[in-house]
Amino acid sequence: MTKRICVVTGATGLIGSRLIDALLPEYAVHGVARRPPARHGMTWHALDLATTCDLGSLPPRADAVVYLAQSEYFRDFPERSSNVFQVNVASLLRFLDYARKAGVRNFVFASSGGVYGSGDFQMSEEIQITARGDLGFYLTTKLCSEILAQNYSGFFSVVVLRFFFVYGPTQRQTMLVPRLIQRVRAGEPILLQGEDGMHINPTHVADSVAATKRALELTSSHTINIGGPEVLNLREIGVLIGKAVGREPVFAVDRNATPKHIVGDIAKMRELLVAPTVRFDDGLRSML
Repeated sequence: MTKRICVVTGATGLIGSRLIDALLPEYAVHGVARRPPARHGMTWHALDLATTCDLGSLPPRADAVVYLAQSEYFRDFPERSSNVFQVNVASLLRFLDYARKAGVRNFVFASSGGVYGSGDFQMSEEIQITARGDLGFYLTTKLCSEILAQNYSGFFSVVVLRFFFVYGPTQRQTMLVPRLIQRVRAGEPILLQGEDGMHINPTHVADSVAATKRALELTSSHTINIGGPEVLNLREIGVLIGKAVGREPVFAVDRNATPKHIVGDIAKMRELLVAPTVRFDDGLRSML
């Protein structure tokens, strides 16, 4: 039987590299990356999505596209704003048009739970998000991209996944959990806004991959939060890291600051995709 064809951008990233392993038994995978690794069993396309690269090498017919690509310069505003816009918005639009022409049935776009901003409640997909300048450039591009993608829902199912603090082995050291691990190991203080810091529900990469794969089976368009099974504050996370690395964490408390909680309501994830199973202490051990 002929395998379905799936095109994955950001295929060498934290989620993408593992998603390919999960897809290969069922899909003929075409991975898109700037510097494809030497890996057999799939087709690689060396494309830099920060440029107006030619998509002509992609298969003329495909069944699914998973757009995981994101600029590595997402913190560098305004110096690298063009790079972020090209990857998050302009190239996404080109892949949406490619998907339409290729007869794709499923398009999955990786957004961020950060588009909600912060609040003292769990962020539900039903919340109406108001576009505003203080969201930050990176998250603004993610929100714009969600709207662009949703406009194509008449051609194929569009599933927008809003990820909350994904972490896992081989993650870039500049991301939240690796940075916290580094600080605890080095005896450097973790800054807490308020006594315990912000609340989050961090998502292990294994749960992220399982949810993304399941999203390819949906036949209608949805926006779905992807979060972990536990809500933890930053102090609790620091204590768990300290136990795992064998060093007492150090905290610097700013009691005058208001913590900015970012917690995703994952009821829809449980209903339509998968229930996350990796608790933070278990996921943490996979990184050490």
